[in-house]
Amino acid sequence: MNKTDRAKEYATALFTIALEQNAAKAYAAALEYAVTTLKGNPDYLEFLCAPNIPKSERILSLEKVFGASVPENVLSFLKLICEKDRMRILETCLHEYMKLYNESKRVSWAHVTSAVPLTAEQKTALRLKLEKQSGRNVLLECTVDKTMLGGVVVEMDGKILDGSLRRRLQEVKEVISQ
Repeated sequence: MNKTDRAKEYATALFTIALEQNAAKAYAAALEYAVTTLKGNPDYLEFLCAPNIPKSERILSLEKVFGASVPENVLSFLKLICEKDRMRILETCLHEYMKLYNESKRVSWAHVTSAVPLTAEQKTALRLKLEKQSGRNVLLECTVDKTMLGGVVVEMDGKILDGSLRRRLQEVKEVISQ
């Protein structure tokens, strides 16, 4: 089983509990907090992953660091993945959890790549068009790729909408070649 599959399994289990507790949003925030804390303290992550340190000591440390700031089930989740020596997949677990959370809220993430930064008006127009097309709420994540000739490429829900100038030129070339 690869890292993503394992993370998906853990995230699904936590998400199921979160739904039962009507706490999906709170659990998402707690997971984000844990990931941010570990990213900001790489030495602490190394400590939690160190095989030469007894698991009981690492788990006790999690209780001290996160016990007062995350829900009990999220703390249990952190302790479980520490016990199973899987702390390094925590960020992937968060990513998988957020996919489940967004799906439950009918929210899609759209990664938009453009040759130049999009204006606020362009972002709004694009978001509204994607929402109309998909029937879901859409959150945009925009990046600029200076190597693009022009246009935009949108990746959303496993689909790629390629409106780049390079793609359009390729289509013209194909028509001419026939």
